[in-house]
Amino acid sequence: MEDLFSFAASARESAPLADRMRPRTLDEFVGQAHIVGTGRLLRRAIEAGRLTSSIFWGPPGTGKTTLASIIAGGAGAEFARLNAVTSGVSDVRAVIADAQERLKLYGRPTYLLLDECHRWSKAQSDSILPAIERGTIRFIGSTTENPTIAMTPAIVSRCRLFQFYPLSDGDVRAAVLRAITDAERGYGAQDVRVDEDALDHIVRMAGGDARSALNALELAVLTTPMEVDGSTHVTLDVAQESIQSRATKMDESMLYDMLSAFCKSMRGSDSDAALAWFARMVQADVDPRIVVRRVIVHASEDVGLANPMAMLQAEAAWRALESVGMPEARLPIAQAIIAVCESPKSDSVVAAVSRAFADAEENGVRSVPVHLRDTHYRGAAQLGFGEGYRYPHDYPGHWVAQEYAPSEARGFPYYVPGELGFEREIRQLRAARGVHDPESGR
Repeated sequence: MEDLFSFAASARESAPLADRMRPRTLDEFVGQAHIVGTGRLLRRAIEAGRLTSSIFWGPPGTGKTTLASIIAGGAGAEFARLNAVTSGVSDVRAVIADAQERLKLYGRPTYLLLDECHRWSKAQSDSILPAIERGTIRFIGSTTENPTIAMTPAIVSRCRLFQFYPLSDGDVRAAVLRAITDAERGYGAQDVRVDEDALDHIVRMAGGDARSALNALELAVLTTPMEVDGSTHVTLDVAQESIQSRATKMDESMLYDMLSAFCKSMRGSDSDAALAWFARMVQADVDPRIVVRRVIVHASEDVGLANPMAMLQAEAAWRALESVGMPEARLPIAQAIIAVCESPKSDSVVAAVSRAFADAEENGVRSVPVHLRDTHYRGAAQLGFGEGYRYPHDYPGHWVAQEYAPSEARGFPYYVPGELGFEREIRQLRAARGVHDPESGR
């Protein structure tokens, strides 16, 4: 008959490699040196057992859950774990009730790890606030989303935020090598040999995610037939089958950050950088229409009339995307991106629009000057509408001086052409009409 200890050992052996190899101490923990390195705030708080409620946020496989369990174990505390997707207010109340009883009888604190904490509703978040404030529980939220965006301000304001970054290739390699050599939890007792190029592939494709790398190693070992001598040999071919493509991780915050980098690259006239961000967003399954919309906007915002063709390129990319779809539309989209990047730059259009709308908001609309009013209806002439209007095509150069602006408009000039590209010609044309543009300052 199987006793409790043999059952526990069997459960450990059947657990996934990534779970078995989860670091148990800070010394085993890899990565995140900016927060748990020697002398850092979080490490000092953990070692002193003084960590207050916190939120760990960052990509998957970077050690958020692992560090939370290390913290609870090192503090001699109880460790409760919930998932925001499957737990409700009743689950939280049960944890809090147990924590209150434990604290009262034994003086033992309780850490509550809440995975995917950004998925909690306001009601769920509110249910835990009193327990956090009284110190009944020490809350540790784990999330892949930026908590300042995705979580309720009430709970964020009561927690310290610690951001986790993707592990370096060196950190991932160290985790994989430990799994290969660890005789208790890994493959150290099984004579597993991993070729250097196979190890390089697993590390590179994991993209800073130790869990992904360990899952790939486990799959490779389990599916590779043993050699005659009883060893398991993982070659590059086996590794490539075990982890075939680098997964690009994308949450809402990451999307906006990447879009920001993409837009700034176009504004900065760096075609290579803009294309790099475009490719990464497409690789992460971002809707390409989001990208092309930004290209269209920046064709006006950053190029404008310095190169009017940039807008035509951007609009053509949209039509190409709608008509031929992806992946073929990558070419016209890339062409439009390059066109915007390499065009002479001018922000005169966005400056003009900003001035015009600010003026409209401040001064409103009173009436339209009589000579500009609509005359396309019976009785307009009797009212004097259109009287004094000069038809520009009747004059030399198809232009004549007359007042077009609202009488209450202020803050002219709105539009000040830049000095580059086609706007240089615009300045010359306006000068010939007697318009003296100020220096653009660009």
